Amino acid sequence: MTTETISSRTVRSPVAPPALGGLGLFTVLLAAALPLIDFFIVNVALPTIGRDLGAGEAVLELVVAGYGVAYAVLLVLGGRLGDLFGRRRLFLGGMTAFGLTSLVCGLAPDAWSLVAARVAQGAAAAAMLPQVLATIQAATSGPRRARAMGLYGATAGLSMVAGQILGGVLVAADVAGTGWRSVFLVNVPFVIAGLVLGARAVPETRSPRPEPVDGPGTVLLAASLLALLVPLTEGRAAGWPLWTWMSLAAFPGLAAAFYAVERRADRRGRTPLVPPSLFALTSLRRGLVIIVPFSIGFSGFMFVVAVALQRGAGLGPVPAGLTLAPMAVVFFFVSLAGPRLVARYGTRVVTAGALIQAVGVGLLALAAWRDWPDLGPAALLPGAAVAGAGQALQLPVLFRVVLSEVPAARAGVGSGVMVTTQQSSLALGVATLGTLFLSLVPGLGMRDALVATLLVQLAGVALTALLSLRLPRTVG
Repeated sequence: MTTETISSRTVRSPVAPPALGGLGLFTVLLAAALPLIDFFIVNVALPTIGRDLGAGEAVLELVVAGYGVAYAVLLVLGGRLGDLFGRRRLFLGGMTAFGLTSLVCGLAPDAWSLVAARVAQGAAAAAMLPQVLATIQAATSGPRRARAMGLYGATAGLSMVAGQILGGVLVAADVAGTGWRSVFLVNVPFVIAGLVLGARAVPETRSPRPEPVDGPGTVLLAASLLALLVPLTEGRAAGWPLWTWMSLAAFPGLAAAFYAVERRADRRGRTPLVPPSLFALTSLRRGLVIIVPFSIGFSGFMFVVAVALQRGAGLGPVPAGLTLAPMAVVFFFVSLAGPRLVARYGTRVVTAGALIQAVGVGLLALAAWRDWPDLGPAALLPGAAVAGAGQALQLPVLFRVVLSEVPAARAGVGSGVMVTTQQSSLALGVATLGTLFLSLVPGLGMRDALVATLLVQLAGVALTALLSLRLPRTVG
């Protein structure tokens, strides 16, 4: 059964939904870029933040983890609130909060103030971002939706690479003496522009049958994600104290309780926070399974490369950031060709992209082994470019696959589930591959630890290629 057939059976509102025009699409894509840029922009700024604020490694990891965990924990709730109160309203409110919290981050007087502001910034991003995908789902259709989803995927991938490059450039530029603070303050003018454009060009949409917030489900989902992500992100720097193991041990029970509560609510005709019936959609289920290893590998690679190039190869923040420029450039141009390739070859493009990415990661590992410690942009250019091309053929298509069968009435819920999966996996990537790399350094040295971590990522890319063979062949 094709995606189009399933979509045609979706119950539609008797009133035609408002259309998302070109300016509105630009605005929501700008909003989609900001939270992802901010997840990665601090990677190359952490050494400078640590020196300026006198922060230790554990606190610096909280600067990254506090944002990522708050963001992941609240995304599904943000999607539900948009369905309930109006997506444009939540979009503008979340963007306003994101701008204010970015300003507070940039003005933070000490490390713990910065951590608190980053947590609040992650919460603001969680209110804003689900409305982007939900608005695209609800206010576009047919080829326009396919194009918008392709551009969303391209924006997401490009933002993750560009964030790290931009962070290095801003720290080195030391704009008006702001140093690392500029990586947060740069958000403010973009937020102001986004608010002006959003008020004019983003249509209001909401679920035709909004449901109240699922309190028990919200609490249990938050507890489950916190129990998993917090110990994994903080455990190594904290020395793996008892609380980290107790938290990890509690995760399976909390996750099982969350599933039981959601399944009971679904059976009683209520709309739970994450409806288990949503996972009956083959495209959503299989697409999410692939997004997990893809995102873990993506974020883990970005973090490890930033640490290795600055601490091991002795590069400054600008050369370390510019090392990834070929990946960003190639990702952008290849992603533009993605919709045409998908129209011709279907989801086989994802498999091809994973194989191409595997070649790129292999080239990066070879360059690290051969050229260390003289590992700069030139040595890494071939591998970064090839890996970027492979990633561009996967991420935009996966986003389209996941949401292709989700009814417009559940656009906010579906978007929240997808972005939560992606964001949780990004946090897990920093926690798992980052911890692996830093744990291997004392015994193997920086070069061999980097090569070993890249080979682990290569195994993850191979898993992505195998899983992609089970995707539906066509995508709407």
